[in-house]
Amino acid sequence: MSAPTTRPSGPLPALSAEELDDFLAQQRTAYADLRAAGLSLDLTRGKPAPDQLDLSDALLDLPRGTRDSSGTDVRNYGGLEGLRDLRQIFAELLGVPTDQLVAGDNSSLVMMRSVLSYLWLHGGVGSARPWAAEEKVTFVCPVPGYDRHFTLLEWFGIDTVTVPMGDDGPDVEAVAELVAADPSIKGMWLVPTYANPTGGTTSHAVAERLASMPAAAPDFTIFWDNAYALHHLTEDEAPSADLLGLAAATGNPHRAVMFASTSKITYAGAGVGFLAGSPDVVRWYVQHLGKGAIGPDKVNHLRHAQFFGDADGVRAHMRKHREILAPKFAEVERILGERLGAREVATWTRPTGGYFVSLDVLDGTAARVVALAKDAGVSLTPAGASFPAGHDPRDRNIRLAPTFPQPAEVAAATEAVTTCVLLAAAEKLSAERNG
Repeated sequence: MSAPTTRPSGPLPALSAEELDDFLAQQRTAYADLRAAGLSLDLTRGKPAPDQLDLSDALLDLPRGTRDSSGTDVRNYGGLEGLRDLRQIFAELLGVPTDQLVAGDNSSLVMMRSVLSYLWLHGGVGSARPWAAEEKVTFVCPVPGYDRHFTLLEWFGIDTVTVPMGDDGPDVEAVAELVAADPSIKGMWLVPTYANPTGGTTSHAVAERLASMPAAAPDFTIFWDNAYALHHLTEDEAPSADLLGLAAATGNPHRAVMFASTSKITYAGAGVGFLAGSPDVVRWYVQHLGKGAIGPDKVNHLRHAQFFGDADGVRAHMRKHREILAPKFAEVERILGERLGAREVATWTRPTGGYFVSLDVLDGTAARVVALAKDAGVSLTPAGASFPAGHDPRDRNIRLAPTFPQPAEVAAATEAVTTCVLLAAAEKLSAERNG
């Protein structure tokens, strides 16, 4: 689909009343054409594309044999910490000691829910009482952020307080001020590397401040969801800050719990989730896990260990993912730049890793853009999804997920989104001009 002509040129806010009326009429025509095209496209969730999943089909012929390198029979019960062969590979990649890494089943999100549940029912290593016995529990949430984190908090009835998320991580001074003053603040969510949805990476300096800052709650815990640590889109691979090491070095060894998984590395529905923490936190986690589990899927652990071989095998595999994904993100950047770059009605992130592009449109128009796109056959994540309770106070943020569609579909969907952005912006500016 070719992009409609958008004259007069230049920033929309700078147009005269007559020029703006002309532009609005053009965009209404372009949108009518878009609706008539009968599109059915989806940029809602960051799922691996089928050709990414195909990269791991050799897993279906594994494992070879039923014993790991130590002779453990993976078919039997036991081993709550997970198979050591696989833990050694991912401990190197995640920068943690093998003995401080647990390998579980296919969902790190389930591990996050389990940790919250154990804290809620029993408290953590440094807790005076279960979190459920506290008068109030609050989490710091950098925004825009990951909607499933917020859903978990809502499910538990945990309050939220937001801080801005920047290119180098959360506004750490705002976090430090909140955490030092309020003992109800028990935790914080953070996607530190190629954050969802901004693509920003938490710097060493910010991580060091998070690790060392005073906290009114002695059991303040950072949920360090390193889901995209290995998902690079360029050869310039952003390193992940070592929050666990920094926390230990600054006298807060139990402050951080790290999560990661192979969900977007191998099979999303048959991967391996990981948890890391201090030795005491790992023992605490395994102790509670053992009340309802006898061991993870060690057969799957062994097939993954054999499939990768070592950490370099994972790195080589991720370069194949990059070859598939990078052109899609390049298309999004090209089209947003060509259609919106000079209009001054939108800004967006230019991620070098991860699964998303964060698009900010004119205040008060994000929900309108999403509704227009839906009516034109393009599904987007709901406006506000990257904020707790789905409420973006400025109604401006939209998360784009270009990973699953094929490149031509990514291009068509992005073209459609830009038409909706321009129409919604012209409507708003025109309404403001006309009083």
